[in-house]
Amino acid sequence: MSDKETRKKAPISTVTVNRNRIAAPTGNIYMAIEIIAKRAEQIQQEMVEEYEELSKDFKNEKGSLKEGEVNKELIDISRYFERLPKPWAIALQEWIEGKITWSFQDDEGNEIDNKVF
Repeated sequence: MSDKETRKKAPISTVTVNRNRIAAPTGNIYMAIEIIAKRAEQIQQEMVEEYEELSKDFKNEKGSLKEGEVNKELIDISRYFERLPKPWAIALQEWIEGKITWSFQDDEGNEIDNKVF
């Protein structure tokens, strides 16, 4: 699950990060970006699920929002999610802090764990 503290540390806007710092754990910038991208997808899914959970009280049986009702609580929930850092920024922050673990399989199906290549 996404660490709420990491959400607070992740930048809201774009920042420049030394690519050597990103590539250091794997020794390969492309592999590091792939890992960060996969983690960003996971974070995005977690955020969608969290939003769905918080907004379910405002939906009718068909799953769409109740018509004609503008609810301050729902607006506040939406604004909260709009102000959060983007999933890629959270994933990058987790990567820099060393909070992401990964494993790959090589061509023979052998698992490769957190090793510098």
